[in-house]
Amino acid sequence: MLIKLASVLALADSTRKEAYFNRRSFLRGLGIAGAATVVGERFSSLLSPSTTAFAGTKLTTIKSNYRVDEKISSENDVTHYNNFYEFGSDKGDPAKNAQNFRTSPWVVSVEGEVKTPRKFSMDEILTLAPLEERIYRHRCVERWSIVVPWIGYSLSTVLKLVEPSPKAKYVAFESFYDPKQMPQARYTGLAYPYVEGLRLDEAMHPLALLCVGMYGETLPNQDGAPVRMVIPWKYGYKSIKSIVKIRLQSSEPPTSWNRQAPNEYGFYSNVNPNVDHPRWSQATERRLGEIYMHKTLMFNGYSDQVASLYSGMDLKKFH
Repeated sequence: MLIKLASVLALADSTRKEAYFNRRSFLRGLGIAGAATVVGERFSSLLSPSTTAFAGTKLTTIKSNYRVDEKISSENDVTHYNNFYEFGSDKGDPAKNAQNFRTSPWVVSVEGEVKTPRKFSMDEILTLAPLEERIYRHRCVERWSIVVPWIGYSLSTVLKLVEPSPKAKYVAFESFYDPKQMPQARYTGLAYPYVEGLRLDEAMHPLALLCVGMYGETLPNQDGAPVRMVIPWKYGYKSIKSIVKIRLQSSEPPTSWNRQAPNEYGFYSNVNPNVDHPRWSQATERRLGEIYMHKTLMFNGYSDQVASLYSGMDLKKFH
């Protein structure tokens, strides 16, 4: 299935860099030191190439039809301006602080309402299905966006292997957390381990990517090594990093940002230009490396593929 560019992205009027809002100010308002990342930082200084922290192993991939025909974001941009709160709340913290993160050995437990619970090693995950390079849009709730050549395969590959029971309605995810390896996390104000969740039908959708690499290589530590989710029609914080547990269950699971600020971050977190964040508009976004604003696309441009998942739902209520 070819995911075509819905339309030429319109350029909005330029917005002063200092005008951007951010989650850090919210957590500071709660009296929490050093919380979410400043979106208003000057874009000219956001991409210092001084640290890398790449795993650096080349991956053999096959061509995928899941790709958008848009300019791919700079690898340096994507690996040096991102959120991974376990390694700090500033955009450059993950690249700086994740360099010694130990990602081997690694096991992902898939359990809960399934017929055959399993623990998958990374060697198994890397060989369960051909690795596809998928070029997806990725939209942060903070109004910046990127286009990334991710590597992996549909999460449904794993879920089918464990055979969900009729009681399974949701899929809960849990990230790795070790305060010794991630001492910066204590200053971010979030509860750890980081958790996320999807409805089962969302998780089974072919676009929901179990991701093991990007830009032709295994994931760098700061971008969620060794395995993460990429859910392109939802805001970026739904794409949980460094996964150690996947649990199928009958009830809606808690999610980290919804638990932190339920009035600001809903369970579904679909990209929706018609539903503003309480403290900023979501109608436009800035692509990293560019000056002008783009119009935000409904479901991040994946409406044709995923809108049917939400038929009959009030997307302002279930945001």
